[in-house]
Amino acid sequence: MEFTIGGRLEVRITPADVGKRVSVRRRTDNGGPGAEFTDVVGVLTSWNNGVLSITRKSGESVHIVESSVAAGKVVPAAPARRRGPAASFGELAAVTARAWQPVESEALGDWRLRAAGGFTRRANSALPLGDPGLPVGEALGRVRDWYEERGLPAYVQTATGAEGTQELLCAELERHGWRREVSAEVRIAALAPVGDLEADVRAVRLTREPDAAWLARYQRFSTPGPHVLRVLGSGPSVWFATVPGATEATGHAADAGPDAAPAAIGRCVVDGRWAGFMAVEVAPEHRRRGLATTVMAALARRALDEGASAAWLQVEEDNEGARALYDGMGFAAHHRYHHYRSA
Repeated sequence: MEFTIGGRLEVRITPADVGKRVSVRRRTDNGGPGAEFTDVVGVLTSWNNGVLSITRKSGESVHIVESSVAAGKVVPAAPARRRGPAASFGELAAVTARAWQPVESEALGDWRLRAAGGFTRRANSALPLGDPGLPVGEALGRVRDWYEERGLPAYVQTATGAEGTQELLCAELERHGWRREVSAEVRIAALAPVGDLEADVRAVRLTREPDAAWLARYQRFSTPGPHVLRVLGSGPSVWFATVPGATEATGHAADAGPDAAPAAIGRCVVDGRWAGFMAVEVAPEHRRRGLATTVMAALARRALDEGASAAWLQVEEDNEGARALYDGMGFAAHHRYHHYRSA
């Protein structure tokens, strides 16, 4: 990363660059002989009272005292992806929202307030994809009131790390006392290679609705009710995958009855060119047998039959096993999303 002109470090950013992606080199000591430096890259979200605030693509906010800045410059957006489908943040935000719809929603300008009896943050958070039509502080007050009326905590879902994402809003949320609770990656890939994965998909049963066995395996089904089924069944074209569990007598999944606990499950929503994968879960006793790959391949082949060509999924950043699995399938991070909770 080059900061110098004629061998000198230069600061080529000003408060007028708030909202732009920047790279800043700062001193980590008193600046004397042998000074050490660290670099911070992200969106400059504020420059007030001698302090710069930069939001990294991870969603982390870094505050830098102006006097410690040794060099800085505006940098272009992150380089274009070298593999997989081209996609904008706006397109993916709309597609992912349609795949996990709330039971109740209300517009606040271009923001969307969503509720589903508390089942998952995604279905019970405000989705701010534009201008709320009010100053942000006032809009956040409306968000708090709306969720309080429903007996729910107030959340706002935001995104960072791609062109057009919401680093400035993340910083504004923090200034108003909201705190980031959970972050995850949105990953994308070409769909055909997922469908071509080496897997025996004959054991996978595909249905339009989740049956009792599927729900019994689904880890988030801790608060049963019609609102859960409404969310799970939402989306343009929804498919549920089940790999039956093996019977004790033969050890073969194909011999298991329809009421046996599934060895693995998954969900896919086909929406135009996109296929979204969710709820891919494998019973602990059946792990490391390739069943997650089998479920993904079966759902991908059905999505390909419906005309999809691109795939997306969401994975929490601390789920190392899932991240490694999806790396092997060709999925790469597009952006990150975060849920901020009102203090």
